[in-house]
Amino acid sequence: MTLTTPALLFPAISLLLLAYTNRFLVLAQLIRQLRQMDSEEDHALIARQISMLRKRILLTKRMQTYGVLSFFVCTVSMFVLFLGIELAGAIAFGISLILLSISLLYSLYEIVISTNAINVELENFEVRKQGEAAKQGTDSKSSGC
Repeated sequence: MTLTTPALLFPAISLLLLAYTNRFLVLAQLIRQLRQMDSEEDHALIARQISMLRKRILLTKRMQTYGVLSFFVCTVSMFVLFLGIELAGAIAFGISLILLSISLLYSLYEIVISTNAINVELENFEVRKQGEAAKQGTDSKSSGC
């Protein structure tokens, strides 16, 4: 194994950490938007969203933690390979890959929860539209009498 093998992982991990940071910023923005939705009819929706947001924040924290650890161990791997200690470098690189895999699994789970959160929003939207349509239907009937 040469020094270039773990070096190939550097851009991938950097881009992954950037994507994780963007996810975190989106979560922060969603939380700020929830604070503005403070009507009685929205409390059930907000309660469902808050539990999902808390879980997503925890998962994002874990994704970032394992991603950073992977980046660090990959750096250690490169340094050890630079020193000529090939076995230790290969082991550190393997650990880096394992940490990166764990980070990606947390990312996958966060995507599943994110999709569920979007479905909650869609359900709420559909219920409101059906309620508005039903109200318009009764209004037109009552005005026709």
